[in-house]
Amino acid sequence: MRRLLSSAAAVALLLASGSALAAPLAKAVAGSPGVTAATVTTQLPRTVRPSHYDLAFTPDADKLTFTAKVKIAVAVVEPTRTITLQAADLTFAKAEIVGPRGEKLAATIATDEAAQTASFTFAKPLAKGKYVLAIDYAGKIFTQAAGLFALDYETEAGKKRAIYTQFENSDARRFIPSWDEPFYKATFSVEATLPTGQMALGNMPIEKTTDLGHGQSLVKFATSPKMSTYLLFFGVGDFDRASVKAAGVDVGVVTKKGDTPKAQFALTSAADILPWYNDYFGTPYPLPALDNIAAPGRSQFFSAMENWGAIFYFEYALLLDPKISTQSDNQRVFTTVAHEMAHQWFGDLVTMAWWDDLWLNEGFASWMESRATEHFHPEWNTTLAAVGGREYAMSLDALATTHPVVQHVETVEQASQAFDGITYQKGEAVIRMLESYVGPDAWRAGVRTYMKKHAHGNTVSDDLWREIEAAAGKPITGIAHDFTLQPGVPLITIADQTCAAGKTTLSLTQGEFSKDAPDKAPLTWRVPVTVKALGGGEAKTLVTGGKGSVTVDGCGPVIVNAGQAGYFRTLYGPTRFAGVVQTFAKLPALDQIGVMSDAWSMGLSGYQPATDFLDLAQATPASADSQVLSKIADVLGAIDGYYEGMPGERAAFRKVALARLNPLFAAVGWTPKAGEPDTTAILRGELIAALGGMGDTAVVAEANRRFAADKTDPAAIPGPLRKTILNVVAQHADAATWDAIRAQAQVEKTPLIRAQLYSLLAATEDEALALRALDLALTPEPGETLSSTMISRVASNHPDMAFDFALAHVDAVNGKVDSSSRTRFIPGLGASSSNPATAEKIRAYAAANLAEGSRKEADKAIASVLNRAKIRKDRLPAITAWVAQAR
Repeated sequence: MRRLLSSAAAVALLLASGSALAAPLAKAVAGSPGVTAATVTTQLPRTVRPSHYDLAFTPDADKLTFTAKVKIAVAVVEPTRTITLQAADLTFAKAEIVGPRGEKLAATIATDEAAQTASFTFAKPLAKGKYVLAIDYAGKIFTQAAGLFALDYETEAGKKRAIYTQFENSDARRFIPSWDEPFYKATFSVEATLPTGQMALGNMPIEKTTDLGHGQSLVKFATSPKMSTYLLFFGVGDFDRASVKAAGVDVGVVTKKGDTPKAQFALTSAADILPWYNDYFGTPYPLPALDNIAAPGRSQFFSAMENWGAIFYFEYALLLDPKISTQSDNQRVFTTVAHEMAHQWFGDLVTMAWWDDLWLNEGFASWMESRATEHFHPEWNTTLAAVGGREYAMSLDALATTHPVVQHVETVEQASQAFDGITYQKGEAVIRMLESYVGPDAWRAGVRTYMKKHAHGNTVSDDLWREIEAAAGKPITGIAHDFTLQPGVPLITIADQTCAAGKTTLSLTQGEFSKDAPDKAPLTWRVPVTVKALGGGEAKTLVTGGKGSVTVDGCGPVIVNAGQAGYFRTLYGPTRFAGVVQTFAKLPALDQIGVMSDAWSMGLSGYQPATDFLDLAQATPASADSQVLSKIADVLGAIDGYYEGMPGERAAFRKVALARLNPLFAAVGWTPKAGEPDTTAILRGELIAALGGMGDTAVVAEANRRFAADKTDPAAIPGPLRKTILNVVAQHADAATWDAIRAQAQVEKTPLIRAQLYSLLAATEDEALALRALDLALTPEPGETLSSTMISRVASNHPDMAFDFALAHVDAVNGKVDSSSRTRFIPGLGASSSNPATAEKIRAYAAANLAEGSRKEADKAIASVLNRAKIRKDRLPAITAWVAQAR
């Protein structure tokens, strides 16, 4: 690593570094045909580009400030007097530029707060060539997860403070003046002056530590590979680290002191995943170390971040505490680690050229986490969970407020809002569909070529399609464009079904599934469709031009989208759907969940009776897969929520719902059985939550009994059920119980448990207690990063109350939310309301507080409210009538 020197030798060394990025601006990114600086969106002038940052800084954790000096090696590609780069919340002391022959020019500095830029103007134009821009500046350490930020936490020895960074999508500019856009990759050398004895963390291993005396040490990290600014990372605090070697890489976990045993599962998982990813991608992980770093606290924007070589997680996403962790937590830790590690290739090694193609990062990491989980933990049967992710995407994609997977982004706020279910879950579902269409071997071959060709570069989506198509030997780009360049959900309808000579022929038509615009002219997709006849064969077709046909062996009921790889809804028609219901118990669990999901969503939108799902639920045997039974519990809970404010109808529905769920719970019971699978344990928790949520007297009483007994009987609440039981208790809490939970939270020293307890205070159904929770959230007591979690939790039961509270305390609430979440947080509080008046309040809030181009999340919240109101008006009467007949 280079020291921060002013000598001519140091300047020459800086100029020599990163020379690959000093090419003319119109030159394509290495290995990325068609992606050029001239074609990539930028908010900066195209006259200068960086190749290396040499950063030295000193944080002051007590004062929440830092001072810094940076030397940036740049290439001037067009003569200019002014260099403009991104900077926010920084103050500048001085700046100068050093030319190719060592000549220096002082800069006049101007900042633009609204544009988040700083401009450095020189007395005379800079000719084309290589320079070093040196800047002295200072900045803030924030208390929410953006830029350089501090997290406080309780310990037995008192309160501690640790410092970390979070830069995605556009917050590196709050720490280092930079070309803070993904296309401008550069190398980084970092050194920090820190309290002696604290552990420092970065993207690269520490190269040298020098004791400066007076309790200070200078820590220098090795120079990073070429990467985007949003991947830069730094952390410092009282940490412990444990590590193992995997595929020649030092794989580690970092926690606050004493917590590395809670990260053991994450460490083992990471060590297993790394060599498997090396093989799958065909490109070895290129850094010497890979740390997984756990931090106390929360964010409303993210749970983990894929900084290259230094993945950041909030503790709840990485640590497992036997006192409170569930089997679901185990699975979440694995999938989160798998997701973030996949980013070390998709996102870090190969990076999207601009935020338009964010899905190349997030959709692929989501898909890869599923592939890794299926490989290492087949017992979890996570292919069924993938249907849930697809359903979430479709729920967003069927509203008029949706957007294409590849969407144009112009502003920081729009980039922040691009991190949504379309980018993640639809992106994953489209990949799953295309992989199924070309075959897993061809898909992997294409991915390997893509990685090799574009390593350390930037890409757009077509770079990937080009390699997949070449490997598969069949055209997929047109299909991929249909599903990524236009929004919406295809609707495949069985127009006709005939049987002859032991074969069934289906005539299919393609429309568009919409929750709020069913009469709109449908878009057209090329849709890969797989069908399977019950007891017969399987066949595939590509529906094009709005129609298609397929013939399959067998004459029984036929499942369209067999295997659930397709991204579309299926409409069977009443007669054919009745046949599916009659044979439902014989379907594979994956198709049972798929058929249920279609029936529920199509029923809520009026394409078929809303009660069709209830018929399927009645036809599901108790021996069905636990995830199928969980789906039933989830939907019954959702219906119960629609009956809010309708006590008579809700009571009648609950009687029927509880009659369906109680036998399932009786089969699993409160006590785990020896050798039971994780999926059964997860079902137990979900059934307790569903029954408790619907006010089952026996379950609520038992939860309260165990809560009371927990004071003297350590076995009263087993660790894997603690969250579930306490949630039931908190939901039905009276004032005395609420106060008791708060008292526990006030003295709890373990951040994971403390965060759970404060969240429980916000889970209450009681309106007066919910208001107390909202007021508490704006005090210092819960901690800076837990406040927004409490407000969101209140909104899950009381959306109108939480939104009105936020309106009355806008500045205070926004102060508890990291900058990336501010355009979505307050509108999102009202999204689960069924009151059209709340939709108008959200609209008014957005008009008054959000830029016109930053209202996408508010528009989604409005659409959600209006859709819920429509369901209550148009669909609940039929469900109520079904309930009356079922009683």
